[in-house]
Amino acid sequence: MEHFLEKYGHLGWNQWYDALEKLVKKKGAFLESAKGNFGKLKKVVEELPEICPNVVDLSSDLLSRAVSIGQAGQLLPDEKERLYNGLVHLSPWRKGPFDFFGIHVDSEWQSWMKWERLAPHLPSLKNRKILDIGSSNGYYMFKMAASDPMFALGLEPQSYFYYQYCAAQKYLNLKNVFCLPAAYDELPAMDGFFDLVLCMGILYHRKSPVKMLRQIHDSLVPGGRVVVENLVIRGENNYCLFPFDRYAKMRNVFFIPDLSAMEAWLVRAGFSDIRCVDITDTTAEEQRKTQWIQTESLENFLDPEDPEKTVEGYPAPVRAIFLATA
Repeated sequence: MEHFLEKYGHLGWNQWYDALEKLVKKKGAFLESAKGNFGKLKKVVEELPEICPNVVDLSSDLLSRAVSIGQAGQLLPDEKERLYNGLVHLSPWRKGPFDFFGIHVDSEWQSWMKWERLAPHLPSLKNRKILDIGSSNGYYMFKMAASDPMFALGLEPQSYFYYQYCAAQKYLNLKNVFCLPAAYDELPAMDGFFDLVLCMGILYHRKSPVKMLRQIHDSLVPGGRVVVENLVIRGENNYCLFPFDRYAKMRNVFFIPDLSAMEAWLVRAGFSDIRCVDITDTTAEEQRKTQWIQTESLENFLDPEDPEKTVEGYPAPVRAIFLATA
């Protein structure tokens, strides 16, 4: 992230540079002396074999739309074993898939499916300033990097996902992709700065979704775009589901809007040109248990007697993608 400040700090006209520099230094100091999972996973990434990939593929349909790094023939047997064991220790891999020198990381989510639903609707990414909130291991940032943005900046506070990103970047070494192990609330107000903000799978965890959307709106340049991917309830009655406790076994799920309510939130936050470009039921084809996760997955979150409902009795997960303009 120090490289991000060096390259792009001048673009902020010093309005937010000092606050961001303070945050970057704070996170850097934390990582240097990190304990617990951050310390453990940092060591895992540091001990991955040092290999320079002879090919990188971020955009093709090869290998089930994986972010593909290097080729199997580049690895000696002991290097392959070290790399495989390191990647296993970084599990669970939620987003992907990835291919590391012939080692196929079959993630829980087949994220290429969501990417292919979204990508045709994105504006030109060339030379754009992009923020990805809750960027996980960077799968979508790596996909966007193929379109030559000025930069993609991710925010990911979860240790496993952040260090999965670090593992991929160790080999990709993309000069226009960055990630900070921080939550969105820690980021200083960078008003009128970003061209595109991704807020995918985040909003339903917020007690004040309109407040967050307003902050995103203010961080965009005039004419900038937001991508909001969110759990929704089918219908246009301007209703929201508010679970009593958990939804599909997830904690901290608050408002799940129907399509009209989602649009109303975006209007209240100041957005215009609002489009719902996709509505898709979550299926076992897209989210499922693999050897790269050790936890439950979609089939465990649904009522075994009625897969149209969650185990709590709520409507089964449906996700929608909205685009809107500041």
